Amino acid sequence: MTAAPVLDPQHTALILVDLMERIVALPLEPRDGTEVLAAAEELASVFRAAGAPVVLVRVERPSVAEQPPGSGLVPGLLHGGDLEVVKRTIGGFHGTGLDAHLRERGVTTLVFGGIATNLGVESTARAAADLGYDLVFAEDAMAALTAAEHEASVRLDFPRLGTVLAAKEVRFAS
Repeated sequence: MTAAPVLDPQHTALILVDLMERIVALPLEPRDGTEVLAAAEELASVFRAAGAPVVLVRVERPSVAEQPPGSGLVPGLLHGGDLEVVKRTIGGFHGTGLDAHLRERGVTTLVFGGIATNLGVESTARAAADLGYDLVFAEDAMAALTAAEHEASVRLDFPRLGTVLAAKEVRFAS
């Protein structure tokens, strides 16, 4: 992990991926869904207090009449002023309008958390990098189906895309 950048709340958004009841309840590693959720909620509180956008991305299966039980965001996660984005692919940018929403607000830096590290989070982060955003990854606000998958993203891929740090290290300029 590298030194934590000091972020500008006017140009930074928090992107939390797939914190849905059925996904948070999965057997996850290296931490369980409740630990990921606690770290994500703390990050969201810090962002809201700083006036920085919080974006909650969740998946819906395409071409099905009804979504599986637990497909909504974890109750209480979405607050007034947050943006909920519904994706139908692994990543949160394709076909969702997320890039336009962020650009309208002058966002240039994204802080990531969510489940699964190597799937929804990494796919969304790769697209964000391609779009020119600066990226920060809150390692303890993520988990995957296996520790090896999580570690591969956090240790091999994310450092090539941005800064990896602990959620408590995310801080804004005064």
